Amino acid sequence: LESFGGGPCSTQGSSGEDPSVSLFREYLRLKTVHPEPDYDAALRFLDRIAEELDLPMKKIELFPRRVLSIMTWEGTNPALKSILLNSHTDVVPVYQVCHANCPYPEHLALCSQDWNKVYIQAIRRLKAEGSQPVRTVHLMFVPDEEVGGHKGMETFVTHPEFQKLNIGFALDEGLASPGEAFTVFYGERNPWWITIHCPGNPGHGSRFVENTAAEKLRSIINSFMDFRETEKQRLNMSQCFTLGDVTTVNMTMVQGGVAYNVIPAEMEVSFDLRIPPTVNLQGFEKQIKLWCKEAGEGITYEFAQKHMNQNVTSTEESDPWWNAFSTTCKAMNMVLEKEIFPAATDSRFIRAVGIPAVGFSPMNRTPILLHDHNEFLNEQVFLSGIDVYQRLILALSSVPAFPDETNPFL
Repeated sequence: LESFGGGPCSTQGSSGEDPSVSLFREYLRLKTVHPEPDYDAALRFLDRIAEELDLPMKKIELFPRRVLSIMTWEGTNPALKSILLNSHTDVVPVYQVCHANCPYPEHLALCSQDWNKVYIQAIRRLKAEGSQPVRTVHLMFVPDEEVGGHKGMETFVTHPEFQKLNIGFALDEGLASPGEAFTVFYGERNPWWITIHCPGNPGHGSRFVENTAAEKLRSIINSFMDFRETEKQRLNMSQCFTLGDVTTVNMTMVQGGVAYNVIPAEMEVSFDLRIPPTVNLQGFEKQIKLWCKEAGEGITYEFAQKHMNQNVTSTEESDPWWNAFSTTCKAMNMVLEKEIFPAATDSRFIRAVGIPAVGFSPMNRTPILLHDHNEFLNEQVFLSGIDVYQRLILALSSVPAFPDETNPFL
């Protein structure tokens, strides 16, 4: 968190520092970094916050040492569908040598721009003002979002306790925006993590062996990287496309071989693909199969992650949820730019079960540094974001009841 008069991740709070900033600094110091996140520390922090807010908190252990926490602010009409404010407690690893000007570089990994914890302070302020939501509001803190979500949200959306929440609309994390406008994300690209296995004839490194694994591997790499260049050009040539509108392809791992002078019997290559909801996924996989067939015999592939759901959230003004969201932002003179999220968040699992979800972090005039070196967030942007969420939470929780809207679990 960047304070005025201080550098990125300054941990020395000045006298008179806003309590919201101090709390955020405290949270940033929790070491919930993969591969061994200290989730117990996060749970202790959340226990304390729930007590301060006078909110009941439920804990659900989805897997051993993978606990999901839910604070609930009950509305005046709990029979109506609820509002979910979702965030995650884990963070990605950090290259400490790359982080400058910070006495606690490991804490930068918590992602100061991964900042959904402002929900806490927005609720605190609303309660202090005596506000009461009409619809129930749930604050959810989920583990393992940064490693695919299988032991977190992906599993929880199938859990009976998720159904009991009776969620009507969800808010989740978005991205910073370097300009004056604020980006809001109504859908996501589908992540496909694929590994392609290329078998071939082995032999001595001094010979011209035919039909080798490396020759097939080269063909596969060329096919994927040629497609990557095509998509890159589509993005660069378009006046209206954003990153979320094209398919990105990145080669992330190559394996094979046992010695310099031994031609390997198999090599493999892995790619991270992010596919927008406008792409025919079945057709795209057929293209992958064709590339494999063209590269040679015996080539197989497997997915470490293959998401197929392409649900998006309505941004039509006639939609009550979106209308409440956009009208509130316009009242604060905020210009919204609607986009497909270029990476992946837990929102994809929420949309997959038919619940509208929006990714939104009101951080304009801020460079996009999510997971980057020296990630920081300006203090004033952070504080103004709390004000934005106060207004949004009240507006969304006040959306009038739909026809025949009830909570079957009450």
